[in-house]
Amino acid sequence: MRFAQLKDRALVSVSGPDAESFLQNILTTDLDALAAGEAKPGALLTPQGKILFDFLISRAGENLFRLECRSDISDDFMRRLMLYKLRAKVEIAKVDQGLVAVAWGDGATTSQFDSTPFADARFRNAVVNRFYGAIAAGGDPAAWQALRIAHGIAESGSDYQLGDAFP
Repeated sequence: MRFAQLKDRALVSVSGPDAESFLQNILTTDLDALAAGEAKPGALLTPQGKILFDFLISRAGENLFRLECRSDISDDFMRRLMLYKLRAKVEIAKVDQGLVAVAWGDGATTSQFDSTPFADARFRNAVVNRFYGAIAAGGDPAAWQALRIAHGIAESGSDYQLGDAFP
């Protein structure tokens, strides 16, 4: 198993009785098809249909979703979600211990991380899992970038600019 701590990623949680319907109405991800233990890509779009924010979303419990995004845009992402909140019964918060790691290869589902693995749905032919919470420092971020690029997984900031690309 290989892994990398992703220091440039942050976690935003959306919880509450209206969390699923709130997110279903504003994001590109079909939450009805989001299985437990899975992290799927998604985006919040501009009125013109361009990607304003991109993220990975996972179910962290009943009426609780975790959105993993770039740390440098996480505050803006939260503010934008708050604009859509209106009267929805949801709480939007940054996860204080929002540590993110990724593991791949043999043993990627059982690891030294004190966290439940979430299968990264962007990788169809490889075992790649995301871990959130108490994680080991270090790993090999360069190998992670090479794997991501080899599988054609684009990420904002390095592969395209937010506000310029269509999904």
